[in-house]
Amino acid sequence: MSNHIINVNETDFQSEVLLYSSQRPVVVDFWAEWCLPCRTLGPILEKIAEESNGAFRLAKLDVDSNPKVANDYGVRGIPAVKAFRNGQVVAEFSGLRPEPHVREFLNALAPATSDLAVGRADSLLAAEHWSKGEEIYRQVLDESPDHPGALLGLARSLLAQGAASQALPILRVFPVSKQYAKAEQLISLAQAIADLENSETVDESEEPLSAQYHSAVHLAKRGQIFAAMDGLLDILRQNKKYKQGEIRSLTLGLLGVLGDENPQTRAYRSELTSLLF
Repeated sequence: MSNHIINVNETDFQSEVLLYSSQRPVVVDFWAEWCLPCRTLGPILEKIAEESNGAFRLAKLDVDSNPKVANDYGVRGIPAVKAFRNGQVVAEFSGLRPEPHVREFLNALAPATSDLAVGRADSLLAAEHWSKGEEIYRQVLDESPDHPGALLGLARSLLAQGAASQALPILRVFPVSKQYAKAEQLISLAQAIADLENSETVDESEEPLSAQYHSAVHLAKRGQIFAAMDGLLDILRQNKKYKQGEIRSLTLGLLGVLGDENPQTRAYRSELTSLLF
């Protein structure tokens, strides 16, 4: 069995289907050994999965060995095919279908070219290649100006490079979408950096926490994200209520710039939680 086709069961369904479907579509073939139509449909699905070269993952689940999963997803007859994206069923059919119909069903699951490009750019941001990611996001937006993923990625890449004045207009008119909450989380950071864009020095006469705050924002503007977070977290250690929650908002904004894929995000998020609670 190839890398694009796997057998799944009740133990690994969560990881191999639901979680994995956030990366690419997962098509689950609910089948059983005694099911004659399954013996015809299964090879068709496997053939197309091999030809697709990773456009989707085919996960085969034996309903006799895994009745709970079949019951959870309302499988009443087999063969049954359900497609998952982001942990949710987005398309399905039951019964034997001719190969052209199966191909049409599977082709409809393929992500748009723009989504693939955004995925590549997101990977670049996870590796902190901000300018390379920015270039791809801009190319996507040239073709699809309202693409939420590209807009969010562009704002993140701009903030990481200190260009808050360019990121703010994107964030303030962000389209309603599943990325909206993440975009909103970046606004406080973008505004704080923008407010300091004309000031590159820290007033040494300021009281210590104020000076530390401005230093952290200046570090964020210069793209030194981890140093900025270290400074903000140190402020929280000294005074959790300093600036009435703004420190928390800025730290969350920096985490949003890094993204959940960055290997250091989880550690910083955990430290923030421990300081606040």
